[in-house]
This record gives sequence, C-alpha cells and structure tokens, in this order.
Amino acid sequence: MKKIRVINLLVALFGIVLLIPAGNARDLQDIRRDGVLRHLAIPYANFYTGRGDGLDVELIRGFARELGVRYELVETDWQHVFGDLTGRHAKRNGKDAQLLEATPVRGDLVANGMTILDWRSQVVDFSDPTFPSGVWLVARADSDLSPIVPANDIAEDIRQVKAMLAGRTVLALPNTCLDPGLYQMDATGADIRLQPRGRKLNEMVPAIINQDAESTLLDVPDALIAMERWPGQIKVVGPVSGQQRMAVAFPKDSPELRAAFNDYLQRIRSDGSYNVLVKKYGSSPNGVGRLS
Repeated sequence: MKKIRVINLLVALFGIVLLIPAGNARDLQDIRRDGVLRHLAIPYANFYTGRGDGLDVELIRGFARELGVRYELVETDWQHVFGDLTGRHAKRNGKDAQLLEATPVRGDLVANGMTILDWRSQVVDFSDPTFPSGVWLVARADSDLSPIVPANDIAEDIRQVKAMLAGRTVLALPNTCLDPGLYQMDATGADIRLQPRGRKLNEMVPAIINQDAESTLLDVPDALIAMERWPGQIKVVGPVSGQQRMAVAFPKDSPELRAAFNDYLQRIRSDGSYNVLVKKYGSSPNGVGRLS
C-alpha cells in the first residue's frame, strides 16, 4: 500500500510539473544560433503602422542587422502580447500583475511604443527609454469641457482636469496605458466606459466622434496624430498622468539580449542616426514629439 501511495504521489507531482510552462524565451546566443530576431508589434501610431513599417520597425530591423541575423515582424495585440513574449498571459490586478494561462512564445521582444508601467515591469524587463509619452483627456470639439490653463505644475494640471469630470462620460481601455485604474479615475465621479478587449488604441477617437462618449483617455503620440487626422473635431482638455516613458520589452530570462539592445540604442543615439530615424517619422526624441 505504501508503494502504491508513493507511486500515486509521483504521478501527481509529475502531472503538476507538466502544467508548468517550459521557458522557451530565447536569449542572445539562441537568437544568433537560430539566425532570426522576432519582433512582436501591435499597430499603434507610427511606431508600427500595421503596414510593415514604422519607427520601431526600423529600430529593431537595425538591431537585427547589428546582431547579424534575419529580422522577422510578428503582429500581436494587447490581449496576447505578454503571452506571446513570455509564455504566460498577464493582466493588471490592482497595483500588481496577474499571470494567467500558458501559451507558446512567438517573439523575442516587443517594440511598438509600449509605455513603461509598474505592473508591466513585474512581467517583462524594459530597455532604456526610447520615447517620452503621457496620457491626456481628449474630448469632442462640441463638448463644453474646456482645456485647462496650464499651471506649470503637472500635479495641479492633473487636478484641474479631474475636478471637471464628475458625471462626464470617459472611454478607457483596460490592461493598456489607458487603463483608468492607473490614474485613480474612479475617484473623479466620471462615468467610465470600458472598451472591449479587442478595441485598438487608434479606435478611441473615432468612438467619441461617433458619440459613444464625450471624451476619452489617450496617450500623447496617438492624440497628436488624432488632432491631425480629425482637425476641428476633438480637443485636448489636459493631462491625467505625469510624463511617462516608452521602451522595448524583453522576457526576464533574456538579459543578454536586452543588454545588447541598450548598447545598440546608446550607439545610434550618440552617432545621430536615432535622431534621423525619429525625424523620418515626424517626431522629436527630446520631448513629447509629433508622430503622425
């Protein structure tokens, strides 16, 4: 009987081990051996246009050349991006990350203007910052929400914006940089309308123009594009976040790949080729840029 119990215990433990996803993220030596760098990207602004080009496409294509490997673009979405990178889906749960089900790894890094957020840093390791950002409240032009008068104090600017939101409808997108939980939006009294998981960041402005709500959270690069794409139809009310930073995301078990990218980024910044690259896509690397 004791032998049977031991066998049953081993079987149970073996079953548990099988449920633990094998880490199949690749580090620098694996990528050089396999001869390909897989770039995960979500269509967003001109970081990745969805048409095979963009600021981050050229940035990572250049990194692949530096490594002497073939570049491969792998499109993903916000629902699957962390699973595609690490082998475990993840989402925000309060201030922390919640790991979900296992899934096959499809890429080696994520680059599409991803904002560095505390909960995301529990799931992935970020490169040195690549681009500045922030989150604004954007409203339809016919809204009586008035743009704030900047106070030269970001905390006061945010307070002014939030003070006018009681009873106002605001679109937000969970599990992204537009997640209302990141900015304590529930304390404003606003009618927060969470968007479907499949909605894209660049669909938020068309939604408010279509009167799904009066306003939306939007990060700075997308807001700048939207003002050019829909002139006279929207207005920026003011910030709901302080300055944020974007970066390239790596699996936590790919430290050598991340270090190699940071070296590459530092070099192209020093020799001016990074500035040339961002100017090509209409943005400024020294401040909140124009990326349209």
